[in-house]
Amino acid sequence: MTITYKHYMPSMDTVEIADGFFDGWPNPPSKAVHRKILENSYLSIVAIEGNRIVGFVNIVSDGVLSAYIPLLEVVKDYQGQGIGKRLVEEALAATKDLYMIDVACDDDVVPFYEKFGMMKSNSMIFRNYDKQSGE
Repeated sequence: MTITYKHYMPSMDTVEIADGFFDGWPNPPSKAVHRKILENSYLSIVAIEGNRIVGFVNIVSDGVLSAYIPLLEVVKDYQGQGIGKRLVEEALAATKDLYMIDVACDDDVVPFYEKFGMMKSNSMIFRNYDKQSGE
């Protein structure tokens, strides 16, 4: 298996999005909405095998001081192979000149993010689950 990592660009619209993203979400985004997420983010980095996206991270940023990483996803069959780690490394490298890079995450993945020098903090969130699909 050869995985390549690229900054997502609209010209990559012929690269297939693999099945299995947003596993466990009650109202997951469709592949069309997923592609909009990749296109409309400040930066999206994708992991590609062949002609399929099997992992991605996206960044929302003002490009001056702050960035937020809302989504890091790797398709289940590709988990445990270092793809998520590489995607976060690429995201942090791309935002290295910014003051703050934030991630809100569940407690079970705090140790994963701590490996990158991130610190546990408090955050407040609001979720409109009826809008979770993006449609």
